[in-house]
Amino acid sequence: MSHNPATVQVAQKPPRLKAVGIGGAVVAVLAVALGLGIRFHEHHQLVQWTDAQLIPSVRLAPAMDPAKDYAITLPGHLDAWYSAPIYARVGGYLKVWYKDIGDKVKAGDVLAVIDTPDLDQQLEQAKAVLAKAQADANLANITSRRWQHLLSSDSVSKQEADEKSGEAEAAQATVLAAKADVDRLNALEAFKKIVAPFDGTVTARRTDVGDLITANTDSGPELFTVADTTRMRLYVPVPEVNADGIKPGMTVTLNVPELPGRTFKATLIGTSEAINQNSGSLLAQFVADNSDGALKPGDYADVKLNLPVDPNMVSVPASALIFRSKGAQVAVLGPDGRAHLHDVHIAVDLGSSLQIDQGLKPTDHVIENPPDSLMDGDKVRVETDTNQNLATQDVATEKSSESAH
Repeated sequence: MSHNPATVQVAQKPPRLKAVGIGGAVVAVLAVALGLGIRFHEHHQLVQWTDAQLIPSVRLAPAMDPAKDYAITLPGHLDAWYSAPIYARVGGYLKVWYKDIGDKVKAGDVLAVIDTPDLDQQLEQAKAVLAKAQADANLANITSRRWQHLLSSDSVSKQEADEKSGEAEAAQATVLAAKADVDRLNALEAFKKIVAPFDGTVTARRTDVGDLITANTDSGPELFTVADTTRMRLYVPVPEVNADGIKPGMTVTLNVPELPGRTFKATLIGTSEAINQNSGSLLAQFVADNSDGALKPGDYADVKLNLPVDPNMVSVPASALIFRSKGAQVAVLGPDGRAHLHDVHIAVDLGSSLQIDQGLKPTDHVIENPPDSLMDGDKVRVETDTNQNLATQDVATEKSSESAH
């Protein structure tokens, strides 16, 4: 008998179930891919956010007009247009004084009178000597004429006649010397009266009735001081860095502590034309009208000078300055969105602002209050709440940063 093996039939899955399995696998793969994509996107956003946080935010300094800022205030002092200390030319005792401090005087007004008994006696003696010399000269002239007459009749020798003529001439010379001495003492007598040398005001009286007056000495105080205060001289030491700005005819404004709120004008009349080695300044002299007498000699004054603007000078706020081992620097925003440190030279320090004459251009975008950690070439982000121009610059910076990523 023959044995036929039994045919084993394997059950096959229906086609529908196969399709479902494939679809599930695809869905699983897509879910995994989607999850990975979401994770990658979140990671990328986190990296971008972290990088953004590492970029410092900066603010650009507002544009400053040097023409408005380049005015400096310097200390100055006022002196009278003329001021004369008056000393005695003759010795004696003060007899009387007529003018006191604050009195207005005219040229030639008598301020005081000195009693000079010694000088008076010297004058009387000189007059007596002159009278005797004139009498001797008169006698010598008469004698000379007589001897000349006798010479014509050969009664005397020519030698004797010449001697008498010489004695007459010598006597006349003695008269001239005696007269000169009298004139000298008369001139000194005029100095018994202390007079004002010009129109002005008595600003000092340092003598009183009965004081011993010593002549021709400046070791002691002057008797009087007279000052002409209708105009005032203003002296201002100008720093060497600003010396070139002092030009002929320039006008300045000034005020004094005792007159708050009131300003005066003064015009340049000259400079010392030399830099003082001790102070490093140029002394400038101005004249101010003082017809109302408001300004006083010796006044301290705050003087405001409007100096010409250097077209190459850039004005920046003082907060933009960086002091490091390399010296003074300023951070500037470059077109690549990065900060660049420029070495600068400060020409004028105005307190809240600085005048830079080297290291910056007027078109540079200066960063205000730069972070202490800011280094040259660091990427920065500009704040957008300053003005429209800076907002445009900020957008361009952000676009540049995105392109880099």
